[in-house]
Amino acid sequence: MATYREAKCRLCRREGGKLFLKGDKCYNGKCPFEKRPVAPGAHGLAAARKKVSEYGKQLREKQKVKRIYGVQEGQFRACYEKADRMKGITGENMLSLLERRLDNVIYRMGVGVSRSQARQLVNHGHFLVNGKKVNIPSYIVKVGDVVTVKESKTSNKYFEQIKSAKGGNTPKWLEFDNEKLQGKILALPEREDIDSQIAEHMIVELYSK
Repeated sequence: MATYREAKCRLCRREGGKLFLKGDKCYNGKCPFEKRPVAPGAHGLAAARKKVSEYGKQLREKQKVKRIYGVQEGQFRACYEKADRMKGITGENMLSLLERRLDNVIYRMGVGVSRSQARQLVNHGHFLVNGKKVNIPSYIVKVGDVVTVKESKTSNKYFEQIKSAKGGNTPKWLEFDNEKLQGKILALPEREDIDSQIAEHMIVELYSK
């Protein structure tokens, strides 16, 4: 799978908004986007003044969401097609599926400071879902699933810090017990639970052409 190895803050500048890809760095004064909020490259300012077509806006919105959740084009397209087959509003179904990826769930529970860190933790096999080891970041959790840190990993220095940390802003569709290092999926995420500025209808329009 292709991996982006450039500075992640360049992605925020390219999309014209903060994607919160670097954890705490995104919330303090060291964020490069706040210092230089234009597209990267020699023609960044010119690109900002250039009129963008409707197709261009739809494409940028898709790229932005892909980068927020850290998924590749094939994964994203498969997610959209699955959402399109589900009952309900396609765009909202798509966002719900992205939110229920295991790497995103770990991030939302506050175990990972960013989605990329959460993805790495999942890849390294630190978690169990309903008592079974799952090391696939794209694994889609269901209502009632219980996600726990493997017992053999709980003494790890990183997870010891999680135990003593104060509870974060866990969304209402999740619960997480810091001391037990255990979380549960209480409900399906709804549109208002997703705090990122996303115009999902533009992505649906793009794929519907």
